Amino acid sequence: MSETVLYRWPPNAGFHRAVPKTKFYEHGNVRTALREKFVDEVRRITWAYKLADDTIRLRGTTAVPEIQVFTVETKGENVSDDVLTAIDKSVHFPIIFEIVSNGHVRTVAAHKSLQGKAVMIGAYFTTVWQVADAPRRPLPAALDLPSLYEAILTALLPIETRAGETVAEATDRIARARRLQREIGGLERKLHTESQLNRKIVLRRQIRERTAVLTELTDPLPRDRE
Repeated sequence: MSETVLYRWPPNAGFHRAVPKTKFYEHGNVRTALREKFVDEVRRITWAYKLADDTIRLRGTTAVPEIQVFTVETKGENVSDDVLTAIDKSVHFPIIFEIVSNGHVRTVAAHKSLQGKAVMIGAYFTTVWQVADAPRRPLPAALDLPSLYEAILTALLPIETRAGETVAEATDRIARARRLQREIGGLERKLHTESQLNRKIVLRRQIRERTAVLTELTDPLPRDRE
């Protein structure tokens, strides 16, 4: 689903302000290893666009007061999720990242919840790399910023959302599916080295059971559909 998502951001929302990497060190406890990743991986960070009521005439809420678009230019081939998380945690708004490397770009974002005392950031989802001058699509039609944010994130998900399912719910489903995939992989490795027949039977049953649950989790329609 997410292979070709590259948005044409509204000119009125342009902000285009370079942000020093050190700004992100000032918020929270940034360990030495993470600082080194910023130094080694990031060439420049630009606060590129601000999607808000005063720029694109879509009303925000406490959950999504604004949406920021950050461009991260890399020194090498990529940038790690740890770096994106550090940026995300230091900005109290949802962020859509565009990672730029060697004439190519990809869109990256994680579901970010501002509810409660702590900001909650889910797993990052990304498009494939595309040439930097690839055609861009208009922003999804939306009535307000929360619905725009939901639509942008939905386009980045690696699975199809179910009817009535929120991005947060889909993200949780993806996380459970990924955990199951790791479990199945571990069981298959054990099966490959197991010599006792009774243990092989148990392992095969566990793999079948987990595979059935994984199939249900990745099905765009729930099993109890009519």
